[in-house]
Amino acid sequence: MRIIPLSQAAEPQLSPDIVWDGEKGDLALSALTDPINPAGLQAERPLETAVLIALMTDIRVDPTELRDGDRNKGWPGDGFDLEPGEHPLGSKLWLLRRSALAPDVEQKAVEYAEEALRPLIDQKVFARFDVAAAADRVRNRLDLTVQGYGRDGTQTYHEKFAVLWDRLGAPD
Repeated sequence: MRIIPLSQAAEPQLSPDIVWDGEKGDLALSALTDPINPAGLQAERPLETAVLIALMTDIRVDPTELRDGDRNKGWPGDGFDLEPGEHPLGSKLWLLRRSALAPDVEQKAVEYAEEALRPLIDQKVFARFDVAAAADRVRNRLDLTVQGYGRDGTQTYHEKFAVLWDRLGAPD
């Protein structure tokens, strides 16, 4: 399974903050010659970056949520590096990778996305999110639409993602 943004123009990366090669992403670094933040993390699109990290990072789950043969994901540091009141970043969308596009997959995707985006509301980056999912069984994918709103009610984020049910040949 892979999650990709659906946009009008195909981009090899989600510039400038996330470098995406179609299989995995990484944070983009500013140039060594940048006068303000040499070799630091780029932050020209912080809202987009925060949402992408929340949705596309695999969160560690309770072992009871795993199916036979599943290996738990997530950053091991979440077990010891969280401050009181903080939540680990990431989503459970990866749990859907072995699921069929069954009738309940849309609701699970919405729940997983909303749970992943909750820390951004708690940190007051967004006031709320509207998340919708629609299965496209003909194309073998799930479309996930995420809209984020600021404290004044203005929509500050809108992106549509396709969760494709296929294998990339990459290890899990």
